[in-house]
Amino acid sequence: MKNKSDNVKKLAKVLGFLGVAAITLVSCKQEGQSSGADAAAESAAEVSITDLKIAYVLTDSVISKFDFYKEKSEEITEKGRRFESELGSRARGFEQEVANFEQTAGSMTINQQRAKQEELMRKERNLMTYRDNLMQELSADEAKLYSDVYDMVQEFMTEYAQEKDLELILSYTRGGAIWYSKKALDVTDDVIAGINKKYGEKKSSDKK
Repeated sequence: MKNKSDNVKKLAKVLGFLGVAAITLVSCKQEGQSSGADAAAESAAEVSITDLKIAYVLTDSVISKFDFYKEKSEEITEKGRRFESELGSRARGFEQEVANFEQTAGSMTINQQRAKQEELMRKERNLMTYRDNLMQELSADEAKLYSDVYDMVQEFMTEYAQEKDLELILSYTRGGAIWYSKKALDVTDDVIAGINKKYGEKKSSDKK
């Protein structure tokens, strides 16, 4: 834990020096006097020695390894398979009905043919609507899952930060705002273990 504390102190100093540069530039533009820059430097120097306790997590890993997410994702996937099977069955039934009509249309009157065509068109529209409804339901399920997951992760992160006395937990994602950080600041595995433990305890409690 001492190495992690040393690392965050070093990071705090870096942030402090960046603060010096930023404040100095603003002060020079506004006042055009060296005294303003000196005052800003003194203020920033105080910040640079503050022990900023910072950590980060690999957000994608936390979500993908969260037991709640894995369970619900599998449920949605299974639901998608059922929907696909139901839709396929209805589609095959409709195709068979169209094929039967094509074979028997010659023995029908014009009015009978027109009535059957209208019936088939109506069934086709209903089939398309049914497909769209299934897709919307799955999309809604996925959106709710991600919303629930982010809410649960946010709640756990707040508790984790308080427990570990952290002032900031950053989200580390590919292409995100963080390009580099020392591995000592990575608490991803600890968070995954903790959030899964909390979820497991909640599941056990709900069953009782």
